[in-house]
Amino acid sequence: MSVWLSQHGDAFRTALRRLAASPVNTLLSLLAIGVALALPAGGQMLVANVMQLARNSAPTPQISMFLELDADKRAGQELQARLKEHPGVKVFKLIPRDETLTRMKSREGLADVIEALPRNPFPDAITVLPEDDRPEAMEKLAAEFRKWPKVAQVQLDSDWARRLAALLKIGRTGVVLLALLLGVGLVAITFNTIRLQVMTRRAEIELSRLLGATDAFIRRPFHYFGILLGLAGGIVAWGIVAAATWWLSAPITDLARLYSLDFALRPLSAIDSALLLIAAAGLGWLGASISLRQHLADD
Repeated sequence: MSVWLSQHGDAFRTALRRLAASPVNTLLSLLAIGVALALPAGGQMLVANVMQLARNSAPTPQISMFLELDADKRAGQELQARLKEHPGVKVFKLIPRDETLTRMKSREGLADVIEALPRNPFPDAITVLPEDDRPEAMEKLAAEFRKWPKVAQVQLDSDWARRLAALLKIGRTGVVLLALLLGVGLVAITFNTIRLQVMTRRAEIELSRLLGATDAFIRRPFHYFGILLGLAGGIVAWGIVAAATWWLSAPITDLARLYSLDFALRPLSAIDSALLLIAAAGLGWLGASISLRQHLADD
């Protein structure tokens, strides 16, 4: 085990020395990788902020239950008891029919019309705030409410949520496509960089083989080189996104205040940052592996 760790430590230090040996080429490669990764990372940051803004500013979706006109107070109490015990209900409120009638009479132009009616035409209503406000979850809950006794109609207020979910899905899909395309570019950058490293050390590699070195021993420093190159590029990308977030934060906050919105641009989350660095290192390793496989096959 100690021998294995020593070999990997030597390979890691060798990769660091090779990165430091050509600072200009390394810097240019890191900038290219950083810009390529900053675009999808910045897109993910914007999508996350749009989702947060939508949750804070959009109206809270709710389900409205309208009871039958002949439903008495006992029926309303039974429904409230069921809602109180239901795990999918967060908050509910009963709106008595008399309260609705009074509110409608106070509106201009409706008082005379309502007074001419022989009885109160409005049913008792219950507004429900669900625990899960996803459109599909709300539709399932509304379908369950429609089967309850003394419930005449159930109105679902989730059209805006459906439209928002569709827009965010498009945004996330665009970020994924951009990440895939630029990820291929990162692999190509690493591939060419490792190819140049291999070409400059061809004599060293051939000598190592003559001395009995295995392919794994030869590949190991180049693999670490690709991982370190990708990881450093991911750090550069994270720094670019962080700088852009800081730069845009003040004007976006001022714009939000003009619309009376409590919103501030947030940087990449810890999870997104970790995924960015892991993906960068993995793509660097992949580019190095492809380049080395081709080189060893050619030899």
